[in-house]
Amino acid sequence: MSLGDLLFGKPLATYEDSEQRLGALSGIGVFGLDALSSAAYGPEAALTLLIPLGALGIHYVVPISFGIIALLVIVFISYRQTIAAYPGGGGSYTVARENLGTKAALLAAAALIVDYILVVAVGISAGVGALVSAVPSLQPHTLAICLGILAAVALVNLRGVRETGNVFMVPTYAFIVCLLGAIGLGLVKAFLSGGHPTPVIPPNPFKSAATTAGAWVLLQAFSSGCTAMTGVEAVSNGVRAFREPAVESARRTLTAIIGILILMLGGIAWLARAYQVGASEPGQPGYQSLLSQLVAAVSGNGVFYYLTMGSVVVVLALSANTAFSDFPRLCQIVAGDGYLPHAFSSRGRRLVFSHGIYVLTFLAALLLIVFGGVTDRLIPLFAVGAFLAFTLSQAGMVVHWKRLGGRGAWQSMFINGLGATATAVTLVVVLAAKFLEGAWVTVLLVPSLLILMFAVRRHYDTVARELQLDTPLDLTHLKPPIVIIPIQSWNKIAQKGLRFALNLSIDVHVLQVKIGDQSEDLRGSWCHLVERPVQELGLPVPRLTVVESPYRLVFAPILDFVTGLARKHPDRYLAVLIPEMVEGHWYHYFLHNQRAAVLKALLLVKGNRQINVVNVPWYLAE
Repeated sequence: MSLGDLLFGKPLATYEDSEQRLGALSGIGVFGLDALSSAAYGPEAALTLLIPLGALGIHYVVPISFGIIALLVIVFISYRQTIAAYPGGGGSYTVARENLGTKAALLAAAALIVDYILVVAVGISAGVGALVSAVPSLQPHTLAICLGILAAVALVNLRGVRETGNVFMVPTYAFIVCLLGAIGLGLVKAFLSGGHPTPVIPPNPFKSAATTAGAWVLLQAFSSGCTAMTGVEAVSNGVRAFREPAVESARRTLTAIIGILILMLGGIAWLARAYQVGASEPGQPGYQSLLSQLVAAVSGNGVFYYLTMGSVVVVLALSANTAFSDFPRLCQIVAGDGYLPHAFSSRGRRLVFSHGIYVLTFLAALLLIVFGGVTDRLIPLFAVGAFLAFTLSQAGMVVHWKRLGGRGAWQSMFINGLGATATAVTLVVVLAAKFLEGAWVTVLLVPSLLILMFAVRRHYDTVARELQLDTPLDLTHLKPPIVIIPIQSWNKIAQKGLRFALNLSIDVHVLQVKIGDQSEDLRGSWCHLVERPVQELGLPVPRLTVVESPYRLVFAPILDFVTGLARKHPDRYLAVLIPEMVEGHWYHYFLHNQRAAVLKALLLVKGNRQINVVNVPWYLAE
């Protein structure tokens, strides 16, 4: 078995695509991890903003959480409609493209791209934050652990959709059972104690109140808590990943994800108030996550605590998989419309869009490095992209129902209109509350991505116009090319290149750049080595030019010679033959200077339409 097969699995044929589709159960693991895991950091993000209120802040977590849940229900109903209306996937981008136009669609795509990158960074950093809560000695290694998990998740996704679903099913359902079990146990204890349960392990004490509960503080907490809604659009983006009937499977998966998430958000908020559990300052010594304190207060610090927190850590880290599933698919659809590089449309060895996975991994790693792997520093950047995509999708569905008409269209328009209004208002709140804390970065990133996508499309349009040809083959002014062969010394590689050149043209120039005494001067042996054998066959003799290079420059004399010959013969094509050695093993390449590859790159960059580059390989086994 090769190393590639071991790491990524054996290559899959295109016709095996249907076998890689997901069912509803595995779909929760692939597309639901982002949404479900947000229960671990959404409520904590809200409570973190309430720390200045002291013990008073805990009383606001329930109304804030239930406001978020109400908004979540509206968005859920809308996305169920989107799945049925646009089963081809693409989510907000497709809806906006079909109903609001190209600019709105690209705005949604840019927002989703930013959102997916942040999903990876926030999910992994939150998972490591939970791990550090349980094992504080790991805090100095936060960033290294984040990057290691990122690499592992990327590798799993490169192995294919079905295998990814199989890998993530166990930790997903372990997380659901453990966290709902902890919530259920806490609710029972709270009910039996008349709403005032005694914590098994007391949570961290509240700090003294530093401010009052003004509207601005509550709006900031609400905007941070809205990060719990991220990931809701994932299923609508990846409908094509489900087995037939794909629409029904996708809708069942979305319903299960949202139902479980509502139970988690409501239960965590209620228990946090009942057990008087607040947030700790992230990134500070003694930091302990909200869930860590809550589970310890409900069940103590025993086996169940470590089992639950272990599942939280794993699922938070693996929640990045949702973005790894959706980001490449979104990029593939946008690239198909010509607004991203065409490479995003190519499938890899396991039928996944590998280039999207590579780009997402790089950008998420960069974000983690910049912010040190601390979740709270990333939260202000997080919700803007998601809610902008929500709003555009809802508005697009309003236009969709208006155009479609028919029975139930007005009811659907009302639901989507309500969703568009609610998410737009939330977007404004998030921008206002988080702008100076970092949301301004997203506000700059989204337009920058828009400019980039329009630039990509302009480039492709320009190339298409330049390459377009409707006339028959032009056979006028055909002449054999002038062939130029740069060689360092006389050897088997040079001989193969010269033989190939004589097959192409009778006008052959051999160029040797002589650097001091490092190489032999071919002028002394040229007659014996080349001229005589060629003359015996009655062929024109290749012309030798030796250029002295006192400053040890190799490439500049070659480029000057080639461009000078091109100016001298403006009506002729030039073919620069570059003989190069091909090693038997990749690690042998480090033992050679790779001048051939550099020369080829320079000729392509500095050349023109006259100059053509031809590689003449010499395989070492020859």
